[in-house]
Amino acid sequence: VIFIISSTKGNIDLLYTNPNDIPYERVYLGESAQIICDYFKNPNKPVIVSNACISGACAQYTACRLLETKKYKYAVVIGAEIQSKFIVSGFQSFKALSLKACRPFDKERDGLNVGEAAGTMIFQYKEENEITSSEWILDKGAIRNDANHISGPSRTGEGSYRALKEITTDLDINQLAVINIHGTATPYNDEMESIAITRAGLSNIPVNGFKGYYGHTMGAAGVIETILSQISLDNNVILQTKGFKNLGVTNNLNVTDKCIETNKKQFIKLLSGFGGCNIALLYKTGGQF
Repeated sequence: VIFIISSTKGNIDLLYTNPNDIPYERVYLGESAQIICDYFKNPNKPVIVSNACISGACAQYTACRLLETKKYKYAVVIGAEIQSKFIVSGFQSFKALSLKACRPFDKERDGLNVGEAAGTMIFQYKEENEITSSEWILDKGAIRNDANHISGPSRTGEGSYRALKEITTDLDINQLAVINIHGTATPYNDEMESIAITRAGLSNIPVNGFKGYYGHTMGAAGVIETILSQISLDNNVILQTKGFKNLGVTNNLNVTDKCIETNKKQFIKLLSGFGGCNIALLYKTGGQF
């Protein structure tokens, strides 16, 4: 078993609010990760993934690549984030925070909300003939960094587009149920994702985002949004994009404003982050070979 921990900032709040009963070393992600491993008596050195907002999805991709080496049979992926004055002040400096519940892809969107969450996924290595028809499989993944800007996304969605093209090569896109987007409800992120999805020829596929429910959970986002996508499709539902009413991006995307029934069992998880990092994951159930 290998533990993979995803967090963008970890315990950075301990730099200025450190209680006396918490060792200062806990500010380091590696220290916190080792405490988790020790609690479960796991002898293997944990892996840390801290790559801006794509961390949670990048951790999943890392898990699959490690399992493919056959050195491990299971990978435990943990995405967790707490918010602090440091994080809030950072987004305030960008004028990126909304005073109201955020509205992904809506023409009235004016920024994001920050959220706190933790989520865990357990991956297991199996041969193809061992996979049951209802089990979820991370079929393909791609990370592309366009290095556009330290915080601003590419105006052409270059990295996100390239990641999407990589995982949709030879894919029957008509079998896709939904693209679960990053959807921060900031002007530039949502516009960039709409461009990337359109450039990849996926503008007719239903698109949804979950940050209107609980805000931007950063290092946990990729994990909990993947879990929610899987559970919803297990129940034959594409969830609505909370806060979305009227399309506010230049490309005519099929953003969900209500829950939709579906029997399709494939979806794409899309995330982007500071520094121009972008990831796209293609999930499907075992019955989709």
